[in-house]
Amino acid sequence: MASPTRILTGITTTGTPHLGNYVGAIRPAVAASRRGDVQSFYFLADYHALIKCDDPARIARSRLEIAATWLACGLDPEKVHFYRQSDVPEIPELTWLLTCVTAKGLMNRAHAYKAAVDANTAAGEDPDAGVSMGLYSYPILMAADILMFNAHQVPVGRDQIQHIEMARDIAARFNHLFGAGREFFVLPEAVIEESVATLPGLDGRKMSKSYDNTVPLFEGGAKGLKAAVARIVTDSRLPGEPKDPDSCALMPIYRAFAAADDATAFRQALVEGLGWGEAKQRLTDLIERELAPQRERYEALIARPADIEELLQIGAKKARAIATPFLAELRAAVGLRALQGDKTGSPKKADKSARVGRFVTFREKDGHFHFRFLAADGEQLLLSVPFASPQQAAQWINVLKKLGESPDLLWGEGDFELRRSEHLGGHTFALWYSGERLAESAPYADAAQRDAAIERLAGELAALWNAEAA
Repeated sequence: MASPTRILTGITTTGTPHLGNYVGAIRPAVAASRRGDVQSFYFLADYHALIKCDDPARIARSRLEIAATWLACGLDPEKVHFYRQSDVPEIPELTWLLTCVTAKGLMNRAHAYKAAVDANTAAGEDPDAGVSMGLYSYPILMAADILMFNAHQVPVGRDQIQHIEMARDIAARFNHLFGAGREFFVLPEAVIEESVATLPGLDGRKMSKSYDNTVPLFEGGAKGLKAAVARIVTDSRLPGEPKDPDSCALMPIYRAFAAADDATAFRQALVEGLGWGEAKQRLTDLIERELAPQRERYEALIARPADIEELLQIGAKKARAIATPFLAELRAAVGLRALQGDKTGSPKKADKSARVGRFVTFREKDGHFHFRFLAADGEQLLLSVPFASPQQAAQWINVLKKLGESPDLLWGEGDFELRRSEHLGGHTFALWYSGERLAESAPYADAAQRDAAIERLAGELAALWNAEAA
């Protein structure tokens, strides 16, 4: 079984989701998260929000509303990694490691920074007037978001392609400087979803908070939706007069929610003279059929912020199960290791047990031998099957350590196979090697906790391998 493709999406917490967000990002992302061949990472980009907004109340409210929106629209936190950026402290630390290898010239070419400089120059201001270091260097933070989890694909709009290219450049530079033959970071790819609709707003321009022309997703309820649709600009043609579907904003919005046959019928009705008032009512009814059940879930969620907080904390724990051991590897790679050497400064062999996982062998009362693999904090991640001798257990430990050199083997490449199972005792996983069962995890309460433990196992084995290789 090949490694699953990792897909990562961030949502900046500076506003309330609208219909364009739903059609262009939320709905397709939720659908993609249900694929069995991917690992999905969705995070609330609240550090990014600080660059754009200095209103604490707005950011706090937006974090709640956006989290509730994604959950109401069907995102299953047990099947994905759903977390707040600010709950994963490894991300800002990685940002600094990446900052130290990123050329200033690369940041000078960032579109957002160049646009700010151009606007200042045109206004006769200092080129950097109003430009914060957050705005200037936020592509590095975005690179850290992506590289922290080695995302293979990042769905973005065309205006964000440059940031993915920058993340690739930064990753390649780090690999070159510190990899010593190992590629710490995969080079992410931008995914442009051409089939995803871009909705027009109330004034016919692209629906955007910047233009103040949005149709609210859940805010204001059914009445708010109807009132917003009623404000969509149309021409002065009367009922009975033929309409041009290609020049009105109603048609692309209708198409985004309707089956192909229904959209064709709506288009024909406009050509035949359907009145604008009736057309807007049909559009409102169509959208309401899809959004009403989700709005009900949203309102229930928004009324229980503590429940959302609990889900986000669980998501942060899953994300950190990947991030913490990986960052330990990166820190070691750049030289931020435990101190070594005797009083004279002569080097000694590294302490292989320091801050890394370890194997422990023991003998049962029945005479059989087992090994455990313990994480750096002592949590048991694996318990072996019984062996006839300690030598046999040691041989299998050496086999298992191969996973530290090439963590992708954990997903079933080569002779390794990972098998998940669910039973009355809980959710577990087992490692098999060449058709022989080798070790099993402890039971976990749900599939999400089990999958987080698998991710942590890969990171802890890699950290151990690197420590022993040092």
